[in-house]
Amino acid sequence: MAQPKFRKKVERLLASADIQIDGNRPWDIQVHNQDLYSRLLAKGSLGLGESYQEGWWDCDRLDEFFHRILRARLNTSIRTTIEFFEVLQSKLLNLQKPSRAFEVGQRHYDIGNNLFQHMLDKRLIYSCGYWKDASTLDEAQEAKLDLICRKLDLQPGMRVLDIGCGWGGAARYVAEQYQVEVVGIVVSEEQAKFGQSYCQGLPVEIRLQDYRDLTDKFDRIFSLGMIEHVGYKNYRTFFQTVKRCLQEDGLFLLHTIGSNRSVTRTDPWLSRYIFPNSMLPSARQICTNIEGLFVLEDWHNFGADYDRTLMHWHQNFLENWEAIQPDYDENFYRTWIYYLLSCAGSFRARHNQLWQIVLSANGNPGVYPSVR
Repeated sequence: MAQPKFRKKVERLLASADIQIDGNRPWDIQVHNQDLYSRLLAKGSLGLGESYQEGWWDCDRLDEFFHRILRARLNTSIRTTIEFFEVLQSKLLNLQKPSRAFEVGQRHYDIGNNLFQHMLDKRLIYSCGYWKDASTLDEAQEAKLDLICRKLDLQPGMRVLDIGCGWGGAARYVAEQYQVEVVGIVVSEEQAKFGQSYCQGLPVEIRLQDYRDLTDKFDRIFSLGMIEHVGYKNYRTFFQTVKRCLQEDGLFLLHTIGSNRSVTRTDPWLSRYIFPNSMLPSARQICTNIEGLFVLEDWHNFGADYDRTLMHWHQNFLENWEAIQPDYDENFYRTWIYYLLSCAGSFRARHNQLWQIVLSANGNPGVYPSVR
């Protein structure tokens, strides 16, 4: 008897986001298991994601579904016991301490280079592209790398650090285009091995190393999509490490997804199935932790570009699934679709942002040119 009551409550919540159960619009959901409603009310976003993985419901346009959910702020309408304990855990424990540093590499980035080669651009850049004057994913990622180099005012002969270098695409680009020496560090064994091969013959060193172990000095430092794995308890340590490694006249560029509000954890489903121990920094958290260490030279937001980037990754994933499929199963397919499209919807709703922040060690002489 309880199921109709649960359904009505979920229907009311979804109606506030203009979403119908078993409706005929692309963003409406088709329910295959009537236990979905009690599961959603009990487990929130974790239940929503897990039930999709298990085939309990479908939606033709998950990106639009999540766009509407987040614009209506339904993510704040259901508070569960699971979320309470995850918040408590994040406050009591340092989920990103050194002994956990390599976990995200093992559980996400090591799951198969073949997958990422078929999903990403030709340089395997796994962060937001810059679409201002681009029409393809390759162009958007090259434009992003060029933008970073211009913001950092790279000059031949400089020594550059890439924190969280992935498969080495950015390191190779800056070494080839700007004749600089690059050290890239990463916590994924598969990425490190690929990057070492990909950058062979260039003045590029790829290390399997936690950022806290860095001691070298560099003229320029950049980090693309890595601070999302650092955790709020370690932000100060992260920025202190960058400060320690940066020359007195150096510049640091931070490229990161940003949260509109300060949090101590990420979405429970995303943490469990995609990026363990991750969380997004807020503007306040960043500013608090750079205070006394850096001068803020530039802050650039192009969060809407991540929506477009994710939709291209999703399209590549679909088009190349036949080549990827032998290494994965149906559950992985649904998990990955849910991940890419829920994130696209989040950026479309402006629930998340994408920031490029330029910091100087002691204040850039004169006026820093805000490169766009």
